[in-house]
Amino acid sequence: MATIPLHGLRISGWSLRARLLAGLIALLAAVCLVVGLVTEIFLHRYLIGQLDNQLAAAAGRATEAAQHPLPTPTYTGPPQIDPRHFPGPGQSIGTLVVHITAGEIDRSIIVDGSQSGSTVIPAAARTALQNLPADGNAHTMHLGSLGNYRVVANAVGDGIVMVTGLPEHDISATLVRLAVTIAAVAGTALLLAAVAGAIIVRITLRPLQRVGATAARVAELPLDRGEVALSVRVPDKDIDSRTEVGQVGVAINRMLGHIAGALANRHASETRVRQFVADASHELRTPLAAIRGYAELTRRSRDDVPPDIAHAMRRVESESTRMTALVEDLLLLARLDSGRPLVREPVDLTPLVIDAVSDAHIAGPDHSWPLDLPERSFVVLGDAARLHQAVANLLANARIHTPAGTTVTTSLSLADSGQVVLSVVDDGPGIPPVLLPEVFERFARGDTSRSRAAGSTGLGLSIVAAVVEAHQGLVAVTSRPGRTEFTIRLPLAVDPAGSQAVDSGRTEVVQLYR
Repeated sequence: MATIPLHGLRISGWSLRARLLAGLIALLAAVCLVVGLVTEIFLHRYLIGQLDNQLAAAAGRATEAAQHPLPTPTYTGPPQIDPRHFPGPGQSIGTLVVHITAGEIDRSIIVDGSQSGSTVIPAAARTALQNLPADGNAHTMHLGSLGNYRVVANAVGDGIVMVTGLPEHDISATLVRLAVTIAAVAGTALLLAAVAGAIIVRITLRPLQRVGATAARVAELPLDRGEVALSVRVPDKDIDSRTEVGQVGVAINRMLGHIAGALANRHASETRVRQFVADASHELRTPLAAIRGYAELTRRSRDDVPPDIAHAMRRVESESTRMTALVEDLLLLARLDSGRPLVREPVDLTPLVIDAVSDAHIAGPDHSWPLDLPERSFVVLGDAARLHQAVANLLANARIHTPAGTTVTTSLSLADSGQVVLSVVDDGPGIPPVLLPEVFERFARGDTSRSRAAGSTGLGLSIVAAVVEAHQGLVAVTSRPGRTEFTIRLPLAVDPAGSQAVDSGRTEVVQLYR
């Protein structure tokens, strides 16, 4: 019997509803099969028993007929059967009677309702009948074209055997009809059970579906940052602890309560930290400005200052400048994190990019700064100062972390999605793969191959990510040795078909950096 491997059915990919329904149908089919087989077996045994009783009666009539020899007084040989009595009175149609003398068939007949009867027995069947043991027990024998017969052989004299048989085709036909009937009834029952089972399973699994829908709604909530109002819960009707689904619902609600508490604590902590950073940054601006002022005043004094004091004051002024930049970056991030709205006005990215690249060229004359800008400009809605800072940070990042002679290409293009794409590509050493996932995190720094000599604070790229997110855009990075690309995608405020061409003055600047 062929078997189907379970992995071929891919049951693991079925839904719970399909599994339950398939299991129910399989169980009912197995029950119907067992009932059908047991019924067929017992009915076959019963019918064979009935046939054996009929066979015994037929054999008795045939034996009775064989015991009436021919009335020939002068005949001295073995008793011969009287044709007038053979095969005996009252034999049913299809009865097989064979008279064997000394191992040879001398007369055979199959009752067919006529006076003479049929005597055509296949040769193979004749051989089998001659070899049948005369033990008086019933045997099932296949007689070629005659089909299966239930036969019995009885010795009726010296060297004389009488074989009697009854056909089994009525039994076979009855068993076939029963099998067809059982199959039809079982098929109908399985169909009805499948429909009813589908309805019952659907109704039974509705609470589980509602629990799953609750989990799906929670999964769609933005839980990674900001204040999260986690008010979604499993409905009260699905949290009955007496049921398995209710126990799952109770556990999910308890888990959601813990998550809501953890998120609230996290938001409160972030708020306190953000407020502290904002307050500290704001308060540090004044003393830093004073330190810078006094350092500049000392440096510009007409009085002679010892060289060591002059050097110390220059270092004080330099570090205060660096700290001021760090404080300004922290204050900007705190404001962006708090969700303060930015200025929303049309910003032409083409002149903004040109100005940023011009500044980068002045700051890094040992780098190459080509521009790849379209003939038409792209306008977005946003804060021009913040967008300029984002572009400048990307260019500064490329300048600081790449060696002299590196080419940094800045380009603007239009994506198929209708967004404007700003790319900054350099052919420097690249970003280590372990740093790529966290390159936009705050205070993230590269390895020693990416120099910090210029005083990087580790906040530049995080400011880029925060500014782009505040403008409903996306920022991404790809890097390998010899090519690092930062990409900013921003939604357009004006259809590019209606944007204006770059003015002649800007075109000259573009040509300068190409």
